[in-house]
Amino acid sequence: MKENAAELFQAVSRFDKARILVIGDVIVDQFIWGRVDRISPEAPVPVVNVNREEFLLGGSANVLKNIYSLGGRGALCGVIGSDAMGAELVRLVEVLASPVDGLVRGERPTTVKTRVVAQGQQVVRFDREETGVPGRATLTALIAYLERNLRNFDAVIVSDYSKGVVNEPFMIRLHQLRRAIIAEQNRPLPLIVDPKPENIHRFIGATVITPNNLEASRMSGMVISNEQQLLAASRYIRDEIDCEAVLITRGEAGMALLQGNDQLVTIPTMAKEVYDVTGAGDTVVATLALGLAAGCSMKDAAVLANHAAGIVVGKVGTASVSADELRLALELEV
Repeated sequence: MKENAAELFQAVSRFDKARILVIGDVIVDQFIWGRVDRISPEAPVPVVNVNREEFLLGGSANVLKNIYSLGGRGALCGVIGSDAMGAELVRLVEVLASPVDGLVRGERPTTVKTRVVAQGQQVVRFDREETGVPGRATLTALIAYLERNLRNFDAVIVSDYSKGVVNEPFMIRLHQLRRAIIAEQNRPLPLIVDPKPENIHRFIGATVITPNNLEASRMSGMVISNEQQLLAASRYIRDEIDCEAVLITRGEAGMALLQGNDQLVTIPTMAKEVYDVTGAGDTVVATLALGLAAGCSMKDAAVLANHAAGIVVGKVGTASVSADELRLALELEV
């Protein structure tokens, strides 16, 4: 191993000391697996013979799953419905041995994304969801959870899927509480944001924001097709929300990190083969948060996140990365 890779390997061994709060839109990912042998006589569509079905943690809940898979611990703060899918999501979180008191049962149904997959190919996806800012009682319960528990965590992730949990009143209170804890406890409390472009101003003061290339283009209003444009867009985003760093994920082009010195650090992709990018952004923010909580510099935490993303895109479905897989990837860094 290279010297730096050895340091990163040691950082992964400290993940089990980190406790991360994940805030955002929780989703149940339902996969229906089957085989297509014929076209329907009723319409020009495939007939899928179903042979199995599974439910997985999706959205911000998949970030939590990645944290546990990587050896960390954490909790989830979000909204579910008083329905069967909400109960299923709670069950899946409990399987991780993670607390569920941050999951507030609201007035709308649990968000579910159903994917039908045949012969390894997605045939169709259909979504069941209601979006928008939660009702007053639900919002009050979410904020009350923050007030009781935020001080117990080493880092905070905001995973915004534009379903409504990441709203203005909630984010204002989060920022207030975070600043108070940093001052009171005299310690860092990194805030890592996986954003949606339309909500950028809700993340003012974040430690690091992690848009993908398209999201960064929309946030900055700039076309990003070369490194000069990438630097300009990163500067704009950083200055617009006064964050410490911008980490732009760029698919097969890897990542680009901008910190306070205006120097853009490009990190080449670690992916060997890309089968499915579903949930790769969740893996990035989970690993980044664990790296920062484990004492890594921003650059080293980004390198760890890049390795983890390279592993997860080689898997099919809403996947996660284990600590052992990440260690192996680092050991192969020669």
